[in-house]
Amino acid sequence: MLFLKSVAACICCTVCLYGASPSSKTNTKAHHASNSVTHTRKSPSTPVARGAGAALLRPLSLHDRIAQLIIVRGYGDYPRTEDPEYKKLTRWIRDDHVGGFIVANHIYDGSVMSARPFQMVAFINHMQRVAKTPLLVASDFEHGASMRVSGTAKFPYLMAFGAAHDLTGVRALGAATAQEAHTLGVNWIFAPDADVNNNPANPIINVRSYGENPQAVADAVSAFIEGAHSDPRDYMLVTAKHFPGHGDTSEDSHMQMAKLDQPKERIESVELVPFRAAIEHGVDAIMTAHMSVPAFEPAGIPSTVSRNVLTGLLRDELGFKGLVVTDAMDMQGLAALYSQGDAAVRAIEAGADVLLMPSDPEACIRALMAAVKSGRISRQRINASAAKIMEAKQRVGLFRSRLTSLDQIPDSLEDPAFGKLAQNVADRAVTLVRDDKHLFPIPDSADGSCLVIMSEGLFSQHGQAMVRILQQRIPQMKTYLVHPSTPVDELTAIATGTGQCKQIYVAAFVTVAAYRGSLGLEGGLNAFMNAIVHGPVPVALVSLGNPYLLGDFPNVAAYAATFSTTVTSEEAAAKAMLGDIPITGKMPVSIPGISKLGDGINVPAKTAKVAMR
Repeated sequence: MLFLKSVAACICCTVCLYGASPSSKTNTKAHHASNSVTHTRKSPSTPVARGAGAALLRPLSLHDRIAQLIIVRGYGDYPRTEDPEYKKLTRWIRDDHVGGFIVANHIYDGSVMSARPFQMVAFINHMQRVAKTPLLVASDFEHGASMRVSGTAKFPYLMAFGAAHDLTGVRALGAATAQEAHTLGVNWIFAPDADVNNNPANPIINVRSYGENPQAVADAVSAFIEGAHSDPRDYMLVTAKHFPGHGDTSEDSHMQMAKLDQPKERIESVELVPFRAAIEHGVDAIMTAHMSVPAFEPAGIPSTVSRNVLTGLLRDELGFKGLVVTDAMDMQGLAALYSQGDAAVRAIEAGADVLLMPSDPEACIRALMAAVKSGRISRQRINASAAKIMEAKQRVGLFRSRLTSLDQIPDSLEDPAFGKLAQNVADRAVTLVRDDKHLFPIPDSADGSCLVIMSEGLFSQHGQAMVRILQQRIPQMKTYLVHPSTPVDELTAIATGTGQCKQIYVAAFVTVAAYRGSLGLEGGLNAFMNAIVHGPVPVALVSLGNPYLLGDFPNVAAYAATFSTTVTSEEAAAKAMLGDIPITGKMPVSIPGISKLGDGINVPAKTAKVAMR
């Protein structure tokens, strides 16, 4: 296939009409886009109900037109028919006629449970059969389907692509993600992330962003869109988020309303640059952020319900004509300020088209029905958004066929080219910021080298791949596994024991996650880390995840970052430590007082000789 050839080239260089019965959908492989970010397309759809969208609306009542504006939460497993979540989702789809659902993950005992491909497709097909109108099915495949689904290529987080300076890889990621999504019955990707992460204290964007350079982020966003749109036979909706830019905030909008407190000129020259590029390259949707932006909205309300931001800035100034989708309406950045019905009315008034994941979609429908009846919102306004949603459904082929073939899953998801691409990017993303004691790679006389794995929980699988690779090559390496719940006395004993090592390698996993609120080491790990850093043995810190961790431990002898917690990044870190691969990554962000944008020590494979470039 053409796409497979393009991925191989990338690795080498960098290495039914409305109401008709549903029929089976056949997925095809994505085609590789051009190697340069040059092609643009006009933004799809218009802000008024006309053409195909208006025609598709005719059979729908006002209630159903409003319901089409709502995307509810669903899951990728196939539950029992008596399961409360299943009953609720079925009611929303069968009785309320909502426009679609987003595939989220269940969380059990703090662990995210990934969906299984066959079960997920079977369930999506079931919901499509239940639906009166074909459903938009969305998911947050920011770095590929593995973010939500097992058995898929483990692409690293986006900042790893930034560190590898690999636009060809980003474009291939977009194409691969679109292919994975089609195979799974997903027709709307909530990616790419267009945030410029220039705030080290940002607790929710971090490695989800390509970096802090606005133009570099814009180029990567454009490349992803080109890749995702590169197969015209299987069109995929893509979404730039979180408008007008969530990268320079210190709050997690899942927990509270965030704030972008910068002047208009700064926002125009930094935060808006990737969104302008996304619009120029035909992005289908833009997701709002639950944050205040005083420069554009003096009332101090979330952008999601600000007409100044969604209509004045996004629609009128930037000229965006596509779908405007809210961030999840159950997030406290919005839900703490308004009831679900009130928030729904305010968001539609502001210029939103799609209401994502309200905790009470029926209350939203009632509130919008009442707003139309009272004259607060016109029927024409509802029709305009509903028509764009119907046009989007037509664009992805839902009125031709709404079901997805299970026969495609093995070949499309288990494509070895995707795995090679993911590993290649992870390898080239490894970045060495400091190496005062020449600890990279591990010295040939590895006797006395110790490894400390800092995972994020007792049942975490983080670190297993690294330990396996290192112990195969250095079986005598003493290894310690710690996590935030490790008792203080045990941590103290380990810190004392590492005093006998010749050098200590610490692999710290810090994953960006909703409702976490910070991205530092938790529990007793911070004090433990300080104890060994200030001990007699040189410490090399390898951050898998948050790259700003070095700012908490400026006295380490060596510091490397992978910008990702995926297993591919684990393997890349282990290979870099052994000298099996060269270290060539460059910092896509700066660490105040420690490293600048673009810093990185080059280390050839299988030698400890270094050279700064």
